[in-house]
Amino acid sequence: MQILAGIVLGLVAWFLLRVLLMGVYTVDQNERAVKTRFGRAVRVPGGKTTLDDPVAEMLRPEERDRYTYPQVRVIPPGGPYFKMPWERIYKVSIATMTVNMALDPENPAVNEGGTRLEAVTKDQLNTGLTGQIRYRVSEANLYAFIFGIKRPFVHVVAYFVSVLRQRIASFEAKTVDLAPGVPAAGAQAQAPLAGSEMTGISINDLRKNLRDLNEYMDNECRSAPARYGVILDASLITGIDPPPEVESALAAINTAHNQVSSDISLAQAAADQRVVQSRRAVEIETLKAQAEVEPVKSLAAELGALYRTGPGILAAYLRNVRLALYDKAQQIYMEAGK
Repeated sequence: MQILAGIVLGLVAWFLLRVLLMGVYTVDQNERAVKTRFGRAVRVPGGKTTLDDPVAEMLRPEERDRYTYPQVRVIPPGGPYFKMPWERIYKVSIATMTVNMALDPENPAVNEGGTRLEAVTKDQLNTGLTGQIRYRVSEANLYAFIFGIKRPFVHVVAYFVSVLRQRIASFEAKTVDLAPGVPAAGAQAQAPLAGSEMTGISINDLRKNLRDLNEYMDNECRSAPARYGVILDASLITGIDPPPEVESALAAINTAHNQVSSDISLAQAAADQRVVQSRRAVEIETLKAQAEVEPVKSLAAELGALYRTGPGILAAYLRNVRLALYDKAQQIYMEAGK
């Protein structure tokens, strides 16, 4: 009996130790937790899914059925909390992390040790890309991060790299409209910039449009929280380097392009200056002609008014004008009658 009582007492002590001591847990400030009961995550009431949350707004219509996850109850920071032996707690850090975009989580040795990502441009040149990805776990879709995908960050990096390489391979520089605000209706509605022959070199296009490329990647990755439960806060591509054998040739082409662009700009400035000078000369000559015409118009108006006053007024006017001229003249030549 004593042995049996000892066994029972030991089982009770073990149960109390297992339930009371090992069942207490806490959640740090930069963590969120999800509880499972018998292997099933505890869901929010009402059977809601991620489609009922704004996190799914960026999904395409054909992706909504594929990336549908249940909404789970998120345990906030704090504690102590209590769990039963048949329950399990999954803790996830929601702190923002920054990694090199060339890092391959499955094989860190590739991409030159995770420092330089290779991509092929539209003119079949291998170019190296450097930059960073800033990400964090989506609190609104913890189910996808914990249970939906085995290695969610691997999926996110692979998705980001595939979108980036596709964009690099098809990137083209933007054209400039002839008139701002007027939509381009065809080839005649747009005009190339000076020295636009360089737009055929994709590396130059990419270097000049890094901001547009970063914005495109941010927009394309806005569906990552609904897909994988990871939020890409920002992607910053900082460098695009051509192969060494192309660098010297590209530098020579860029130098020639800059010289041509400079000559074109100087020619345009000189032409604009001549146009402005010609326009100014026309305005000056026009004003001179108007200054010469105005006295004649005034005299004609004055003579017309005198003529309407009465007969003989114009003859008297001419006589007075003739006398004034005689007074100023030193010599007078008069026609003698035959």
